[in-house]
Amino acid sequence: MADDILKKIIAHSKEYGFIFQSSELYDGLSAVYDYGQYGTELKNNIKAYWWNAMVRLHENIVGIDSAIFMHPTIWKASGHVDAFNDPLIDNKDSKKRYRADVLIEEYREKLNQKIEKELSKARRKFGESFDEEQFRTTNPNVLRNQTKIDELNVRFVKALEDNNLSELKQIIIDSKIVCPISGTSNWSEVRQFNLMFETKLGATAEGASSIFLRPETAQGIFVNYLNVQKSGRMKIPFGIAQIGKAFRNEIVARQFVFRMREFEQMEMQFFVRPGTEMEWFEKWKANRETWHKALGLGDDAYRFHDHDKLAHYANAACDIEFNFPMGFKELEGIHSRTDFDLSQHQEFSGRKIQYFDPEINKSYVPYVVETSVGLDRTFLAILSKSYEEEQLEKETRIVLRIPPALAPIKVAVMPLVKKDGLPEIARNILKKLTLHHNCQFDEKDSIGKRYRRQDAIGTPFCITVDHQTKEDNMVTIRDRDSMKQERVSIDSLFSIVDEKVSMNTLLSKLM
Repeated sequence: MADDILKKIIAHSKEYGFIFQSSELYDGLSAVYDYGQYGTELKNNIKAYWWNAMVRLHENIVGIDSAIFMHPTIWKASGHVDAFNDPLIDNKDSKKRYRADVLIEEYREKLNQKIEKELSKARRKFGESFDEEQFRTTNPNVLRNQTKIDELNVRFVKALEDNNLSELKQIIIDSKIVCPISGTSNWSEVRQFNLMFETKLGATAEGASSIFLRPETAQGIFVNYLNVQKSGRMKIPFGIAQIGKAFRNEIVARQFVFRMREFEQMEMQFFVRPGTEMEWFEKWKANRETWHKALGLGDDAYRFHDHDKLAHYANAACDIEFNFPMGFKELEGIHSRTDFDLSQHQEFSGRKIQYFDPEINKSYVPYVVETSVGLDRTFLAILSKSYEEEQLEKETRIVLRIPPALAPIKVAVMPLVKKDGLPEIARNILKKLTLHHNCQFDEKDSIGKRYRRQDAIGTPFCITVDHQTKEDNMVTIRDRDSMKQERVSIDSLFSIVDEKVSMNTLLSKLM
Protein backbone atom coordinates (compact mmCIF):
# COMPACT_ATOMS: atom_id res chain seq x y z
CA MET A 1 0.00 0.00 0.00
CA ALA A 2 2.76 2.45 0.98
CA ASP A 3 4.73 1.51 -2.13
CA ASP A 4 1.65 2.16 -4.26
CA ILE A 5 1.23 5.65 -2.80
CA LEU A 6 4.88 6.47 -3.36
CA LYS A 7 4.68 5.19 -6.95
CA LYS A 8 1.65 7.40 -7.58
CA ILE A 9 3.46 10.43 -6.18
CA ILE A 10 6.51 9.72 -8.36
CA ALA A 11 4.33 9.34 -11.48
CA HIS A 12 2.33 12.48 -10.63
CA SER A 13 5.53 14.45 -10.02
CA LYS A 14 6.78 13.65 -13.51
CA GLU A 15 3.48 14.11 -15.33
CA TYR A 16 2.84 17.55 -13.82
CA GLY A 17 6.33 19.01 -13.85
CA PHE A 18 7.40 18.67 -10.23
CA ILE A 19 10.36 16.26 -10.39
CA PHE A 20 12.16 14.50 -13.25
CA GLN A 21 14.80 11.79 -13.21
CA SER A 22 18.12 13.51 -13.83
CA SER A 23 19.68 12.78 -17.25
CA GLU A 24 16.58 10.80 -18.22
CA LEU A 25 17.39 11.33 -21.90
CA TYR A 26 20.44 9.12 -21.29
CA ASP A 27 18.58 6.55 -19.15
CA GLY A 28 19.01 8.54 -15.95
CA LEU A 29 21.48 8.79 -13.10
CA SER A 30 20.74 6.81 -9.96
CA ALA A 31 19.43 8.80 -6.98
CA VAL A 32 19.82 12.18 -8.69
CA TYR A 33 16.76 14.25 -9.59
CA ASP A 34 15.88 17.50 -11.38
CA TYR A 35 13.11 19.77 -10.15
CA GLY A 36 10.65 20.79 -12.86
CA GLN A 37 8.80 24.06 -13.28
CA TYR A 38 6.26 23.53 -10.48
CA GLY A 39 8.68 21.62 -8.28
CA THR A 40 11.11 24.52 -8.39
CA GLU A 41 8.39 26.96 -7.35
CA LEU A 42 7.32 24.74 -4.44
CA LYS A 43 10.94 24.23 -3.40
CA ASN A 44 11.64 27.97 -3.46
CA ASN A 45 8.52 28.62 -1.39
CA ILE A 46 9.66 26.09 1.24
CA LYS A 47 13.03 27.85 1.35
CA ALA A 48 11.32 31.22 1.78
CA TYR A 49 9.16 29.88 4.61
CA TRP A 50 12.20 28.47 6.43
CA TRP A 51 14.42 31.51 5.79
CA ASN A 52 11.83 34.04 6.88
CA ALA A 53 10.95 32.01 9.97
CA MET A 54 14.63 31.76 10.92
CA VAL A 55 16.09 35.09 9.88
CA ARG A 56 13.23 37.57 9.54
CA LEU A 57 11.43 36.53 12.72
CA HIS A 58 14.60 36.38 14.85
CA GLU A 59 16.63 39.56 15.25
CA ASN A 60 19.61 37.57 16.55
CA ILE A 61 19.86 35.18 13.57
CA VAL A 62 21.56 36.12 10.29
CA GLY A 63 22.16 34.17 7.08
CA ILE A 64 25.18 33.32 4.96
CA ASP A 65 25.92 31.39 1.76
CA SER A 66 29.25 29.55 2.01
CA ALA A 67 31.08 27.82 -0.84
CA ILE A 68 30.71 24.14 -1.69
CA PHE A 69 34.48 23.78 -2.15
CA MET A 70 36.30 24.14 1.15
CA HIS A 71 39.86 23.66 2.40
CA PRO A 72 40.44 19.90 2.91
CA THR A 73 41.78 20.42 6.44
CA ILE A 74 38.28 21.56 7.46
CA TRP A 75 37.04 18.01 6.96
CA LYS A 76 39.97 16.60 8.91
CA ALA A 77 39.19 18.95 11.81
CA SER A 78 35.47 18.14 11.73
CA GLY A 79 36.12 14.40 11.88
CA HIS A 80 34.58 13.64 8.50
CA VAL A 81 37.78 12.23 6.99
CA ASP A 82 38.15 9.66 9.76
CA ALA A 83 34.62 9.12 11.03
CA PHE A 84 32.06 9.96 8.33
CA ASN A 85 31.22 6.34 7.62
CA ASP A 86 28.19 4.10 7.36
CA PRO A 87 28.20 0.33 8.01
CA LEU A 88 27.89 -1.45 4.66
CA ILE A 89 26.59 -5.00 4.15
CA ASP A 90 25.96 -6.97 0.94
CA ASN A 91 23.53 -9.77 0.22
CA LYS A 92 25.56 -12.36 -1.69
CA ASP A 93 22.54 -13.71 -3.57
CA SER A 94 20.92 -10.53 -4.83
CA LYS A 95 24.25 -8.61 -5.01
CA LYS A 96 22.39 -5.70 -3.41
CA ARG A 97 24.05 -3.38 -0.93
CA TYR A 98 22.49 -2.11 2.31
CA ARG A 99 23.27 -0.05 5.38
CA ALA A 100 23.43 -2.50 8.26
CA ASP A 101 22.07 0.02 10.78
CA VAL A 102 19.11 0.87 8.55
CA LEU A 103 18.21 -2.82 8.15
CA ILE A 104 18.10 -3.13 11.94
CA GLU A 105 16.12 0.12 12.37
CA GLU A 106 13.57 -1.01 9.78
CA TYR A 107 13.17 -4.35 11.57
CA ARG A 108 12.63 -2.50 14.86
CA GLU A 109 10.02 -0.28 13.20
CA LYS A 110 8.16 -3.39 12.00
CA LEU A 111 7.97 -4.56 15.61
CA ASN A 112 6.66 -1.13 16.60
CA GLN A 113 4.04 -1.35 13.86
CA LYS A 114 2.89 -4.72 15.22
CA ILE A 115 2.38 -3.10 18.62
CA GLU A 116 0.53 -0.17 17.05
CA LYS A 117 -1.71 -2.62 15.17
CA GLU A 118 -2.69 -4.29 18.44
CA LEU A 119 -3.35 -0.89 20.01
CA SER A 120 -5.52 0.20 17.07
CA LYS A 121 -7.62 -2.96 17.32
CA ALA A 122 -8.07 -2.42 21.05
CA ARG A 123 -9.04 1.23 20.61
CA ARG A 124 -11.78 0.23 18.16
CA LYS A 125 -12.99 -2.54 20.44
CA PHE A 126 -13.08 -0.66 23.75
CA GLY A 127 -13.70 2.90 22.57
CA GLU A 128 -13.50 5.62 25.20
CA SER A 129 -12.96 3.10 28.01
CA PHE A 130 -9.65 1.97 26.46
CA ASP A 131 -6.72 2.20 28.90
CA GLU A 132 -3.60 2.21 26.74
CA GLU A 133 -1.09 2.03 29.59
CA GLN A 134 -2.80 -1.02 31.10
CA PHE A 135 -3.06 -2.67 27.69
CA ARG A 136 0.65 -2.16 27.02
CA THR A 137 1.57 -3.82 30.30
CA THR A 138 -0.83 -6.78 30.06
CA ASN A 139 -1.39 -7.77 26.43
CA PRO A 140 0.88 -10.75 25.62
CA ASN A 141 1.45 -9.78 21.97
CA VAL A 142 2.44 -6.24 22.91
CA LEU A 143 4.67 -7.46 25.74
CA ARG A 144 6.40 -10.01 23.49
CA ASN A 145 7.20 -7.46 20.78
CA GLN A 146 8.20 -4.78 23.30
CA THR A 147 10.63 -7.23 24.89
CA LYS A 148 12.16 -7.89 21.46
CA ILE A 149 12.51 -4.13 20.89
CA ASP A 150 14.10 -3.53 24.30
CA GLU A 151 16.59 -6.38 23.91
CA LEU A 152 17.39 -5.27 20.37
CA ASN A 153 17.99 -1.67 21.48
CA VAL A 154 20.50 -2.70 24.14
CA ARG A 155 22.56 -4.73 21.66
CA PHE A 156 22.19 -2.20 18.84
CA VAL A 157 23.27 0.83 20.85
CA LYS A 158 26.26 -0.99 22.33
CA ALA A 159 27.36 -2.21 18.88
CA LEU A 160 27.17 1.33 17.50
CA GLU A 161 29.00 2.84 20.46
CA ASP A 162 31.75 0.20 20.26
CA ASN A 163 31.86 0.35 16.44
CA ASN A 164 31.45 -3.43 16.60
CA LEU A 165 30.75 -4.38 12.99
CA SER A 166 30.65 -8.14 13.62
CA GLU A 167 27.97 -7.60 16.29
CA LEU A 168 25.86 -5.59 13.82
CA LYS A 169 25.96 -8.55 11.45
CA GLN A 170 25.08 -10.93 14.29
CA ILE A 171 22.06 -8.79 15.21
CA ILE A 172 20.88 -9.01 11.60
CA ILE A 173 21.28 -12.78 11.61
CA ASP A 174 19.67 -13.27 15.05
CA SER A 175 16.73 -11.06 14.04
CA LYS A 176 16.25 -13.17 10.89
CA ILE A 177 16.46 -10.07 8.69
CA VAL A 178 16.45 -11.08 5.04
CA CYS A 179 17.22 -9.24 1.82
CA PRO A 180 13.94 -7.86 0.40
CA ILE A 181 15.09 -8.82 -3.11
CA SER A 182 16.43 -12.36 -2.68
CA GLY A 183 14.58 -13.25 0.53
CA THR A 184 17.78 -14.80 1.91
CA SER A 185 20.07 -14.01 4.83
CA ASN A 186 23.28 -14.81 2.96
CA TRP A 187 25.08 -11.69 4.18
CA SER A 188 28.65 -10.50 3.76
CA GLU A 189 30.70 -9.08 6.60
CA VAL A 190 29.87 -5.53 7.66
CA ARG A 191 32.46 -2.93 6.69
CA GLN A 192 32.78 0.84 6.92
CA PHE A 193 32.11 3.03 3.89
CA ASN A 194 33.17 6.71 3.73
CA LEU A 195 30.41 8.87 2.28
CA MET A 196 32.39 11.84 0.98
CA PHE A 197 32.87 12.55 -2.71
CA GLU A 198 36.48 13.39 -3.56
CA THR A 199 37.50 15.58 -6.48
CA LYS A 200 40.53 17.53 -7.76
CA LEU A 201 41.18 21.27 -7.59
CA GLY A 202 43.81 22.71 -9.91
CA ALA A 203 44.64 23.63 -13.51
CA THR A 204 46.60 20.46 -14.28
CA ALA A 205 46.32 16.87 -13.14
CA GLU A 206 49.88 16.94 -11.80
CA GLY A 207 49.38 20.06 -9.73
CA ALA A 208 45.84 19.38 -8.58
CA SER A 209 45.07 18.86 -4.91
CA SER A 210 42.40 16.57 -3.51
CA ILE A 211 39.35 18.25 -2.00
CA PHE A 212 35.88 17.05 -1.05
CA LEU A 213 32.39 18.05 -2.05
CA ARG A 214 30.91 19.15 1.26
CA PRO A 215 28.83 16.41 2.94
CA GLU A 216 27.03 19.00 5.09
CA THR A 217 26.57 22.77 5.20
CA ALA A 218 27.34 23.21 8.91
CA GLN A 219 31.11 23.52 8.58
CA GLY A 220 30.74 26.50 6.25
CA ILE A 221 28.97 28.25 9.13
CA PHE A 222 31.57 27.27 11.73
CA VAL A 223 34.58 28.49 9.75
CA ASN A 224 32.76 31.80 9.19
CA TYR A 225 31.78 32.21 12.83
CA LEU A 226 34.41 34.89 13.55
CA ASN A 227 33.70 36.79 10.33
CA VAL A 228 29.97 36.98 11.05
CA GLN A 229 30.33 37.70 14.77
CA LYS A 230 32.75 40.58 14.25
CA SER A 231 31.27 42.12 11.10
CA GLY A 232 27.72 41.87 12.45
CA ARG A 233 28.66 42.84 16.04
CA MET A 234 26.69 39.79 17.15
CA LYS A 235 26.17 39.08 20.83
CA ILE A 236 25.68 35.61 22.23
CA PRO A 237 23.20 33.98 21.97
CA PHE A 238 22.95 34.34 18.19
CA GLY A 239 22.52 32.12 15.17
CA ILE A 240 23.80 31.73 11.62
CA ALA A 241 21.48 30.19 9.03
CA GLN A 242 22.26 28.71 5.64
CA ILE A 243 20.51 26.88 2.80
CA GLY A 244 22.75 24.94 0.46
CA LYS A 245 23.68 21.81 -1.47
CA ALA A 246 25.48 18.89 0.14
CA PHE A 247 26.77 15.65 -1.37
CA ARG A 248 26.98 12.13 0.04
CA ASN A 249 27.95 8.93 -1.72
CA GLU A 250 25.10 7.01 -0.13
CA ILE A 251 25.35 3.23 0.11
CA VAL A 252 21.64 2.91 -0.59
CA ALA A 253 20.04 5.93 -2.22
CA ARG A 254 16.35 5.19 -2.64
CA GLN A 255 12.77 6.13 -1.85
CA PHE A 256 12.60 8.93 -4.42
CA VAL A 257 14.01 12.24 -3.10
CA PHE A 258 14.13 10.99 0.49
CA ARG A 259 17.74 9.84 0.16
CA MET A 260 19.82 11.29 -2.65
CA ARG A 261 23.47 11.80 -3.46
CA GLU A 262 22.97 15.51 -4.16
CA PHE A 263 20.55 17.25 -1.83
CA GLU A 264 19.82 20.51 -0.05
CA GLN A 265 19.89 21.29 3.65
CA MET A 266 18.40 24.16 5.64
CA GLU A 267 20.59 24.54 8.71
CA MET A 268 20.94 26.98 11.59
CA GLN A 269 23.76 26.91 14.12
CA PHE A 270 22.88 28.75 17.35
CA PHE A 271 25.85 29.87 19.47
CA VAL A 272 25.28 29.93 23.23
CA ARG A 273 27.11 30.28 26.52
CA PRO A 274 28.44 26.93 27.84
CA GLY A 275 26.05 25.53 30.43
CA THR A 276 22.95 26.93 28.75
CA GLU A 277 22.95 24.57 25.78
CA MET A 278 20.33 22.14 27.12
CA GLU A 279 17.89 24.99 27.78
CA TRP A 280 18.33 26.18 24.18
CA PHE A 281 18.15 22.61 22.90
CA GLU A 282 14.65 22.26 24.37
CA LYS A 283 13.62 25.70 23.08
CA TRP A 284 14.67 24.86 19.53
CA LYS A 285 12.91 21.50 19.67
CA ALA A 286 9.67 23.30 20.49
CA ASN A 287 10.32 26.02 17.90
CA ARG A 288 10.95 23.58 15.08
CA GLU A 289 7.93 21.45 15.99
CA THR A 290 5.75 24.57 15.74
CA TRP A 291 7.25 25.44 12.34
CA HIS A 292 6.40 22.03 10.92
CA LYS A 293 2.91 21.76 12.39
CA ALA A 294 1.96 25.25 11.17
CA LEU A 295 1.85 23.76 7.66
CA GLY A 296 -1.32 21.92 8.61
CA LEU A 297 -0.26 18.48 7.39
CA GLY A 298 -1.58 16.87 10.58
CA ASP A 299 -0.02 16.93 14.06
CA ASP A 300 -0.05 13.13 14.20
CA ALA A 301 2.27 13.03 11.16
CA TYR A 302 5.20 14.09 13.39
CA ARG A 303 7.00 12.54 16.31
CA PHE A 304 10.27 13.04 18.20
CA HIS A 305 12.91 10.31 18.28
CA ASP A 306 15.91 10.51 20.60
CA HIS A 307 19.14 9.17 19.13
CA ASP A 308 20.26 5.71 20.23
CA LYS A 309 23.88 6.71 19.68
CA LEU A 310 25.16 10.25 19.97
CA ALA A 311 27.56 11.53 17.35
CA HIS A 312 31.12 12.26 18.49
CA TYR A 313 30.36 15.99 18.68
CA ALA A 314 27.00 15.88 20.55
CA ASN A 315 25.79 15.75 24.14
CA ALA A 316 22.11 15.62 23.11
CA ALA A 317 20.34 14.81 19.86
CA CYS A 318 16.87 14.06 18.58
CA ASP A 319 15.06 13.82 15.27
CA ILE A 320 11.70 15.12 14.20
CA GLU A 321 10.32 12.18 12.25
CA PHE A 322 7.55 12.43 9.65
CA ASN A 323 5.09 9.75 8.59
CA PHE A 324 6.15 9.38 4.95
CA PRO A 325 4.48 6.81 2.66
CA MET A 326 7.25 4.42 3.73
CA GLY A 327 6.64 5.05 7.45
CA PHE A 328 8.14 7.36 10.07
CA LYS A 329 11.54 8.64 8.90
CA GLU A 330 13.89 11.44 9.88
CA LEU A 331 12.88 14.87 8.61
CA GLU A 332 14.95 17.16 10.81
CA GLY A 333 17.77 16.75 13.29
CA ILE A 334 18.24 18.91 16.39
CA HIS A 335 21.63 18.53 18.08
CA SER A 336 23.55 20.02 20.95
CA ARG A 337 27.02 19.99 19.36
CA THR A 338 28.89 21.34 22.46
CA ASP A 339 32.03 23.32 21.53
CA PHE A 340 33.45 20.48 19.45
CA ASP A 341 33.44 22.12 16.01
CA LEU A 342 34.79 25.53 16.99
CA SER A 343 37.42 23.97 19.28
CA GLN A 344 38.57 21.66 16.49
CA HIS A 345 38.86 24.50 14.00
CA GLN A 346 40.69 26.57 16.62
CA GLU A 347 43.19 23.75 17.09
CA PHE A 348 43.67 22.88 13.40
CA SER A 349 43.82 26.47 12.14
CA GLY A 350 45.96 27.82 14.97
CA ARG A 351 43.63 30.82 15.24
CA LYS A 352 41.79 31.81 18.37
CA ILE A 353 38.02 31.31 18.06
CA GLN A 354 36.62 32.66 21.28
CA TYR A 355 33.94 35.06 22.41
CA PHE A 356 34.40 37.64 25.16
CA ASP A 357 31.22 37.72 27.19
CA PRO A 358 30.89 41.13 28.90
CA GLU A 359 28.09 39.85 31.15
CA ILE A 360 30.40 37.43 32.93
CA ASN A 361 33.69 39.14 31.99
CA LYS A 362 35.07 35.92 30.51
CA SER A 363 36.23 34.53 27.15
CA TYR A 364 35.14 31.09 25.98
CA VAL A 365 34.52 28.92 22.94
CA PRO A 366 30.74 29.01 22.42
CA TYR A 367 28.57 25.91 22.52
CA VAL A 368 26.29 25.25 19.57
CA VAL A 369 22.70 24.03 19.17
CA GLU A 370 21.95 22.95 15.61
CA THR A 371 18.72 22.55 13.68
CA SER A 372 19.12 20.83 10.31
CA VAL A 373 16.17 19.98 8.06
CA GLY A 374 16.31 18.33 4.65
CA LEU A 375 14.77 20.56 1.99
CA ASP A 376 14.10 17.64 -0.35
CA ARG A 377 12.60 15.59 2.47
CA THR A 378 10.35 18.51 3.43
CA PHE A 379 9.30 18.71 -0.22
CA LEU A 380 8.44 14.98 -0.21
CA ALA A 381 6.59 15.30 3.11
CA ILE A 382 4.41 18.11 1.75
CA LEU A 383 3.80 16.35 -1.55
CA SER A 384 2.92 13.00 0.04
CA LYS A 385 0.45 14.49 2.54
CA SER A 386 -1.07 16.84 -0.05
CA TYR A 387 -1.75 14.18 -2.70
CA GLU A 388 -5.34 12.98 -2.66
CA GLU A 389 -7.57 11.00 -4.99
CA GLU A 390 -11.03 12.36 -4.22
CA GLN A 391 -14.10 10.43 -5.34
CA LEU A 392 -16.77 12.68 -6.83
CA GLU A 393 -20.19 11.69 -8.16
CA LYS A 394 -19.08 10.96 -11.71
CA GLU A 395 -15.29 10.94 -11.55
CA THR A 396 -12.20 10.88 -9.40
CA ARG A 397 -10.22 14.07 -9.14
CA ILE A 398 -6.56 14.18 -8.18
CA VAL A 399 -5.85 17.20 -6.02
CA LEU A 400 -2.71 18.44 -4.28
CA ARG A 401 -3.80 20.15 -1.08
CA ILE A 402 -0.47 21.96 -0.75
CA PRO A 403 -0.42 24.59 2.02
CA PRO A 404 -1.64 27.68 0.10
CA ALA A 405 1.37 29.85 0.97
CA LEU A 406 3.67 27.21 -0.55
CA ALA A 407 1.62 26.37 -3.66
CA PRO A 408 3.61 26.78 -6.90
CA ILE A 409 0.78 28.72 -8.56
CA LYS A 410 -1.45 30.77 -6.28
CA VAL A 411 -4.13 31.79 -8.80
CA ALA A 412 -5.20 30.63 -12.27
CA VAL A 413 -7.09 33.27 -14.25
CA MET A 414 -9.39 31.82 -16.92
CA PRO A 415 -11.51 33.50 -19.60
CA LEU A 416 -14.59 31.33 -20.19
CA VAL A 417 -14.05 31.61 -23.96
CA LYS A 418 -11.26 32.96 -26.15
CA LYS A 419 -13.36 35.80 -27.61
CA ASP A 420 -15.77 38.65 -26.87
CA GLY A 421 -13.13 40.57 -24.93
CA LEU A 422 -12.97 38.04 -22.08
CA PRO A 423 -9.25 37.22 -22.53
CA GLU A 424 -8.42 40.93 -22.31
CA ILE A 425 -10.29 41.32 -19.02
CA ALA A 426 -8.60 38.19 -17.69
CA ARG A 427 -5.18 39.52 -18.70
CA ASN A 428 -5.80 42.78 -16.84
CA ILE A 429 -6.73 40.84 -13.67
CA LEU A 430 -3.64 38.67 -14.08
CA LYS A 431 -1.40 41.71 -14.46
CA LYS A 432 -2.56 43.14 -11.12
CA LEU A 433 -2.38 39.88 -9.17
CA THR A 434 1.02 38.92 -10.60
CA LEU A 435 2.61 41.87 -8.82
CA HIS A 436 1.97 40.06 -5.55
CA HIS A 437 1.66 36.34 -6.32
CA ASN A 438 2.70 33.73 -8.87
CA CYS A 439 -0.31 33.42 -11.21
CA GLN A 440 -1.12 31.56 -14.42
CA PHE A 441 -3.27 32.37 -17.44
CA ASP A 442 -5.20 29.30 -18.62
CA GLU A 443 -7.56 29.36 -21.62
CA LYS A 444 -7.11 25.92 -23.20
CA ASP A 445 -9.81 23.18 -22.99
CA SER A 446 -13.17 23.24 -21.23
CA ILE A 447 -13.47 25.01 -17.90
CA GLY A 448 -13.88 21.64 -16.14
CA LYS A 449 -10.63 20.31 -17.57
CA ARG A 450 -8.85 23.50 -16.59
CA TYR A 451 -10.10 23.14 -13.02
CA ARG A 452 -8.79 19.57 -12.88
CA ARG A 453 -5.41 20.64 -14.26
CA GLN A 454 -5.07 23.33 -11.59
CA ASP A 455 -6.21 20.90 -8.86
CA ALA A 456 -3.43 18.53 -9.93
CA ILE A 457 -0.71 21.16 -9.41
CA GLY A 458 -2.24 22.47 -6.18
CA THR A 459 -3.50 25.91 -7.24
CA PRO A 460 -5.62 27.30 -4.35
CA PHE A 461 -7.82 29.61 -6.46
CA CYS A 462 -9.24 29.67 -9.97
CA ILE A 463 -10.82 32.90 -11.25
CA THR A 464 -13.18 32.67 -14.22
CA VAL A 465 -14.11 35.66 -16.37
CA ASP A 466 -17.46 35.23 -18.17
CA HIS A 467 -19.81 37.41 -20.22
CA GLN A 468 -21.57 38.66 -17.09
CA THR A 469 -18.23 40.12 -15.94
CA LYS A 470 -18.50 42.78 -18.65
CA GLU A 471 -21.74 43.99 -17.12
CA ASP A 472 -21.23 43.75 -13.34
CA ASN A 473 -17.38 43.75 -12.95
CA MET A 474 -17.64 40.46 -11.04
CA VAL A 475 -15.92 37.10 -11.54
CA THR A 476 -16.34 33.54 -10.27
CA ILE A 477 -13.68 32.46 -7.77
CA ARG A 478 -13.31 28.74 -7.05
CA ASP A 479 -11.64 27.27 -3.97
CA ARG A 480 -9.40 24.26 -4.61
CA ASP A 481 -10.20 22.35 -1.43
CA SER A 482 -13.96 22.79 -1.17
CA MET A 483 -14.58 23.36 -4.92
CA LYS A 484 -17.00 26.06 -3.75
CA GLN A 485 -17.63 28.82 -6.29
CA GLU A 486 -18.85 32.34 -5.60
CA ARG A 487 -19.25 35.61 -7.43
CA VAL A 488 -17.05 38.42 -6.16
CA SER A 489 -16.09 41.84 -7.43
CA ILE A 490 -12.80 42.24 -9.26
CA ASP A 491 -11.83 44.96 -6.79
CA SER A 492 -12.01 42.52 -3.86
CA LEU A 493 -9.89 39.78 -5.49
CA PHE A 494 -6.55 40.82 -4.05
CA SER A 495 -7.73 40.82 -0.41
CA ILE A 496 -9.55 37.47 -0.83
CA VAL A 497 -6.53 35.79 -2.40
CA ASP A 498 -3.90 37.41 -0.19
CA GLU A 499 -5.63 36.40 3.04
CA LYS A 500 -5.25 32.73 2.17
CA VAL A 501 -2.03 32.44 0.13
CA SER A 502 0.27 35.10 1.60
CA MET A 503 3.49 33.87 3.19
CA ASN A 504 2.82 36.34 6.01
CA THR A 505 -0.40 34.49 6.84
CA LEU A 506 1.64 31.34 7.39
CA LEU A 507 4.42 33.11 9.28
CA SER A 508 1.91 34.76 11.63
CA LYS A 509 1.16 31.31 13.08
CA LEU A 510 4.72 31.24 14.45
CA MET A 511 4.55 34.53 16.35
